[in-house]
Amino acid sequence: MNNTAYHKAIDLLHKVASPYGFLASAENTTNYKRVWARDGVICGLAALASGDEKLIATFKKTLETLAKHQHPIGTIPSNVLVADGKIEVSYGGLAGRVDAVTWFIIGVCQYAYYKSDVSFISKHNPEIEKCFGLLDAWEFNNKHLVYVPLSGNWADEYITDGYVLYDQLLRIWALKSYNYFAKSEAIQEKIESIIFQIEINFMPDSKGEKYHERAHAMVNFEDFMPCSFSPSGYKTQFDAFANSLLVLLNIGSTEFQNKILNYALSLASETQLGLLPAFWPPVFETDEHWNLLKNNCKYEFRNYPYEFHNGGSWPMVNGFFGLALIAKDECQKATSVLEKINEANAQNEFSFYENFNTQTTAPNGVSLCAWSAAASVLVHQSLHHNFKILV
Repeated sequence: MNNTAYHKAIDLLHKVASPYGFLASAENTTNYKRVWARDGVICGLAALASGDEKLIATFKKTLETLAKHQHPIGTIPSNVLVADGKIEVSYGGLAGRVDAVTWFIIGVCQYAYYKSDVSFISKHNPEIEKCFGLLDAWEFNNKHLVYVPLSGNWADEYITDGYVLYDQLLRIWALKSYNYFAKSEAIQEKIESIIFQIEINFMPDSKGEKYHERAHAMVNFEDFMPCSFSPSGYKTQFDAFANSLLVLLNIGSTEFQNKILNYALSLASETQLGLLPAFWPPVFETDEHWNLLKNNCKYEFRNYPYEFHNGGSWPMVNGFFGLALIAKDECQKATSVLEKINEANAQNEFSFYENFNTQTTAPNGVSLCAWSAAASVLVHQSLHHNFKILV
């Protein structure tokens, strides 16, 4: 199964490889026939893992397309459509996409690291510096955590806003990746400052001045970091992507990281798919944040309980969970995660669905979704060929 699933995933990545970079899906759905920042970089990481030179070249084109259309103030496009000589650039829908900026930096650095090509960093240094300047400005209060609007990242129809854990971690990854080349004490100090603020504000019994002391004191912390907080208080759902990044970036004590992994493994084992839901538990109609969720959609409501971001299971997210397990030498458990990703991707003759209803296992979203394929490639190559991303 693993080899078949791997080759099917590689085939799909080839199908979405356009002259301008990776498209989000091979399905003929307009919004997905675009070069997306986060999707493109995640597919690019898979390309590096595969060693396939055509896919690696497509990754480079993805980064160049994003760089070419960077906004004058520094914003990286959420996505770019190039068709019939026409170019459409989007920096976000209901809100701008903060994570497009960080994924771009990560992508440039990962490509340069893989290729041992410092000149690629030099070439894109003007764009990278603008990105970092923009992230500094988005702190607003100059206290090291970026403030993210509702709908401001990959979970674009979910309830997270304010100081979103996922976005702080991507910023750390971007800074660490860039500093591999820059070797800057100032950047290292910034990384440590952000990590310190994460540990103070997202963990129980932490020592230091909190952003929101009263709200922090009211949280019933569990064996993971909550997904976000804002002036209105904390949102305490388990964010599988963010907590996987925490472990991958080696933030927090070994004891706390083990608690995260144990919680995640237990949660995944309780689902029919054997995969982690993106956010857990789901938000229901009787919950405080239901109206916030219900109204946060531009076209149609998709976040029913157990679907999409609201408790749905995504192969892509589980790919990063697999990488987190491998980082802690839990290769047997990562192998099990890979098997579940491949089983999900294989549904309906390898349709590579975007996500699944965690309760019923029914597929949701588009089929032939590129980053669902990327998840399989990343974990497979990390397990079987010792592929290492720069963290």
